[in-house]
Amino acid sequence: MESSAEPVVRDAEHDDVAAIRRFGEAHIRPHYAPLIGAAAADEQVRSWWNEAHIGAAVAGGLVVVADADGHLVGVGQRGRSGGDHVVYKLYVHPRHRGNGLGPRLLDALIRQLPADADRLYIEHFVANERAGAFYEREGFTVEKVEPSPTGDPALGVVWRVRPLATFAKTSGRA
Repeated sequence: MESSAEPVVRDAEHDDVAAIRRFGEAHIRPHYAPLIGAAAADEQVRSWWNEAHIGAAVAGGLVVVADADGHLVGVGQRGRSGGDHVVYKLYVHPRHRGNGLGPRLLDALIRQLPADADRLYIEHFVANERAGAFYEREGFTVEKVEPSPTGDPALGVVWRVRPLATFAKTSGRA
């Protein structure tokens, strides 16, 4: 999956649902299996990358994608947890990592937020240290760690937060 074009980050459309599902099926299992185990990685794909879930999120205007030459190379999805805005998915194709695409996807999700949103949460598995390091570079600080109901420490969920006013002031982002 080589592409010479600079990826275009845009809001996902209904026609993107199948490609988003394929992206999840292709990349989520191999990413998570070494971190949280094959069964938990399979459950992530079944629960969060299925047509009903992705279709509803796209229809709700909650998903952004990065497209390079007609190939999906990144996905971001936001949602709500109570009154808080949360990024639930932020994935970049392995061949496109390290080129600023993750921050661009994050920026696109932030631009979708209402003007009065004052902070943004991100959650990730404890075992996903790469994600933790990325979010720290982007200015998110750990607010809490929820232990896994299974007792597996790798499946604990780290919740990070970043005030949006600080985000815009320090990075020049809107």
